Amino acid sequence: MKAFLLFFILTILFSSHNSLIAKDYKGAEYRTKEAFTYGRFEVRMKTSYREGMLTSFFTYYDGGGIGTWNEIDIEILGRYSNDFQMNTITQGQTNHVGHYQMATSPHYDYHTYAFEWTPEYVSWFVDGIEVLKQTDTHIQNLTLPQKIMMNIWNPTYDNWVGTFYPEALPAFAYYDWVSYYSYSPDSGSYGTGNNFIHNWTDEFNDWDTTRWDKATHTFVGNGCDFIQENAVFNDGKLVLCLTNNTNIGYIDVKAPTLLWARATEGIVEAIFSEEVQELSAETKTNYTIPGVTINSVELQGDLKTVLISVTGLDLNSAKNLIVIGVRDRAASPNIMTGAVKTIHMVPNPLTFPLKINCADSAALDFSADQKWNYQTEYGVQDGSNTLYPGQSFGGTEEDEIYQSEKYGMVYYNTRVPNGSYKVKLMFAENYFTSSGKRIFDVYIEQNRVIQNLDIFNQVGIQNAYEVEFENILVQDGILNIYFAAQVNLAVISGIVINQDPNGIEDSKYFNEQGFNIEQNYPNPFNGKTIINYSLKSTDNLSFELYNILGERIFYRDLGFIQPGNYKFELDTTALIQSPLTSGIYFYVFTGLVQRQSKKLVLLN
Repeated sequence: MKAFLLFFILTILFSSHNSLIAKDYKGAEYRTKEAFTYGRFEVRMKTSYREGMLTSFFTYYDGGGIGTWNEIDIEILGRYSNDFQMNTITQGQTNHVGHYQMATSPHYDYHTYAFEWTPEYVSWFVDGIEVLKQTDTHIQNLTLPQKIMMNIWNPTYDNWVGTFYPEALPAFAYYDWVSYYSYSPDSGSYGTGNNFIHNWTDEFNDWDTTRWDKATHTFVGNGCDFIQENAVFNDGKLVLCLTNNTNIGYIDVKAPTLLWARATEGIVEAIFSEEVQELSAETKTNYTIPGVTINSVELQGDLKTVLISVTGLDLNSAKNLIVIGVRDRAASPNIMTGAVKTIHMVPNPLTFPLKINCADSAALDFSADQKWNYQTEYGVQDGSNTLYPGQSFGGTEEDEIYQSEKYGMVYYNTRVPNGSYKVKLMFAENYFTSSGKRIFDVYIEQNRVIQNLDIFNQVGIQNAYEVEFENILVQDGILNIYFAAQVNLAVISGIVINQDPNGIEDSKYFNEQGFNIEQNYPNPFNGKTIINYSLKSTDNLSFELYNILGERIFYRDLGFIQPGNYKFELDTTALIQSPLTSGIYFYVFTGLVQRQSKKLVLLN
């Protein structure tokens, strides 16, 4: 992508020429020679899971500047584990951003992504499922021929992509194939309405110089230069590489390093610069905290974070964490020779209720907004602020909170003890004066709790709209609130989180068309296990099973289920891809409005 969200940038200049001063980092971009107008564009790719960088697949008109901007984007940021970002950019560099929460990570396995571009709409697809369609008037401005492009790069805007760590290099994005289907309404055989005809597929066995160019340029806001050497063909894949300026190409000779460590009572959390091998990461003798006993080490699902159980750690005293011997997941593993980090101590965890003024300083009894990082107990990832000082709001006596709004955010995170919580979300519409101009979904702990929220449609402009949810179960120590923009950018003014003294062991929250799934039993299990689930109202459900790499290994359409309590029996011995090996798996129930997932453990 050569465009940045306008709300992150005060001013931008674009250059298609080589930079006069070489940059410290080298990325890659692969682009077609030919430009296309309308069609279905598909890619199968696996993205890079590193903060401060992104992997993309997009189309772009490179024949002009801001006044003739035409672009359609798929962007997957390495700072998020499961966010899929979509965007159309039109004349004046106007952005129309959408977000979708994927059921599994885009970084651990290949997924098929696509978008359809027609005169009437642009739609995006993940693994064959349409996740967003834009039909507003801006689509009529997408008329210029665009080249197909893919790149990996490190933007210089950390409020968008997060903190870039040079220690995380090299990073790689893998492209299995790309297909183009021309738009042929009423006479096609593929895509929505069979309105598309297959023109070509490139399986990336080598560089087809008649179709593709390797880019050799940079632009303002890009932290790297694109070089041809970082677009590599390997084992039937196109590999785009982000490297330093010394070890370029598809090669990894750098050992993992320790980025940071933080400690709460009895636990030290440490994160590595890259994915690491489980055996070496969970070897206790690879970790030392002078004067402290290491009890156990557990590698987390992101393959970069370890939780170290300790005794004898005084949170009021400075301590260092020393790590050696941990291996990365390169073909020829690189081994840490030694790393030392001062541990960030957290002697005083949050108290509840926690009230957050999401876009401003402390006000009333609300705490100030802040960015999420390893030194904060709560904060936002992504987003910008707008203030409305002195404005009065209907339906509330807390005008000071609604006089600011956070917009364009993706995640708001809070570190909490595992348990059940109440969450209140505080919204107001301050900009749009009609319905349909801002629509978004909200997920809490991976469960969609609000669908197609249109604040103006609910309460009009500059009136408070508050929604509270009970029995929100947190099992990993972090309460996640995810905002999925559908039309324009999501907004929020305040968040209130409180422990739920009447909370139940498992989440029983239902929205208007909600359902609840329980933990399978027995767990761990061998062969067969039972999953109880309940519906408040009729819903169309499906069941999926994924492995830890995010590969879907089982799917069943459960159809329309009436309200009530049900049991689902999972028999792993009867699966087509049996026998399954012992390990961690994830089961997902998806309905019309909501999706819920849980982890299970298979022991053969």
